[in-house]
Amino acid sequence: MAVKKIVQYGDEHLKRVSDTVVEINEEIRDLIQDLKDTLSTVEGIGLAAPQIAVNKRVILIDLTPDNSSPLILINPKAIKVSKETARDYEGCLSYVGYEGLVERPTKMIVEALNENGKLIKYEVEDFMARVFCHEMDHLEGILYMEKADEMYELVEGKE
Repeated sequence: MAVKKIVQYGDEHLKRVSDTVVEINEEIRDLIQDLKDTLSTVEGIGLAAPQIAVNKRVILIDLTPDNSSPLILINPKAIKVSKETARDYEGCLSYVGYEGLVERPTKMIVEALNENGKLIKYEVEDFMARVFCHEMDHLEGILYMEKADEMYELVEGKE
């Protein structure tokens, strides 16, 4: 479809709770393609629909360098979340140039529909649990900075 502009901190779409996807139709398939196209143009591993100004409960996660193995999560829901947590650094494509230290659960089970409408259960831990939490927060209008213990501005090193 198209590469979309990734909205930045302060945009109203990032603060809204996203709508549940009722039907996986052409509009949702186009949205998924827009997420794929957009993520392929930036250095990132996840993108939620609100980040391209669409408040629908759709997330794309892809850890491959060439964005060849995307996970599509439609209406993701945390079924089980560990009490054990870990703190680590996070950044966001909607808040470029900063990262923050955020505490997240180390394990979780998430159910979501895939692009074909099939219910999939994901058991994720450590880094992937962090990514799932970060992207799912976008669907609730929550940005990682709101959960960060500390924030840092990234400064390019001098050579």
